[in-house]
Amino acid sequence: LPGGRTAKALDDVSFQIRKGEIFGLVGESGSGKSTIARCVMNLTRPSHGSICYRGIETNDRLSFRRHKRMLQSERQIIFQDSASSLNQRMKVVDIVTEPMKLAHRKPERGSFRAEAEYQLQYVGLDAACLDKYPSELSGGQRQRVAIARAIATGARLILLDEPAAGMNPQETLELADFIHDIREKYHLTILLIEHHMDLVMNISDRIYVLDFGSLIAKGLPEEIQKNQHVIDAYLGVVED
Repeated sequence: LPGGRTAKALDDVSFQIRKGEIFGLVGESGSGKSTIARCVMNLTRPSHGSICYRGIETNDRLSFRRHKRMLQSERQIIFQDSASSLNQRMKVVDIVTEPMKLAHRKPERGSFRAEAEYQLQYVGLDAACLDKYPSELSGGQRQRVAIARAIATGARLILLDEPAAGMNPQETLELADFIHDIREKYHLTILLIEHHMDLVMNISDRIYVLDFGSLIAKGLPEEIQKNQHVIDAYLGVVED
């Protein structure tokens, strides 16, 4: 802040994500969701507290450096703005296979192109997308390309940062089915960060609700539903 002042973005927020679950983190803009996402992915270093992944203290610089390659391949974030997160000068086939090439991984299906086609198939895109540029795809298609790239790295934890942004109700329903599908196919653990309560309620195994950096509710979807009126009061939701 100006003048060297500091502000607390999160206050006593603690949670554990279980292997194979879809963990929903919901809150309005300014609630602290993005700060959590950046801390989990080591894009921001928290001033206090600890973050552990598979027993590794990722907030510890020495520990992070020791396990950097594994942490960067197994934990992947899919940003809300898929257009800026994909290299606009690269074709989809190169975007999907680039992580494998950088890691010197031999493609299981004989060629990198065949590997890219296989990964696209699993995210609901056909081979015609391989030679397209991101600008030639819809927002939903770009999100799927980003997820295909993440899966190609051998990701085990995927963080979805407001994936439904800009989507209409039908696209949001399709997204919910898709998230469920990739979780089952790839045995993924998914951290879903959203401000759309409906999407989070429909697909999450457990939900935490944030408001101004503090935890105001947590539980199973049905438990959150029972306390919806309390949550709405905190978030300033006014019924017509």
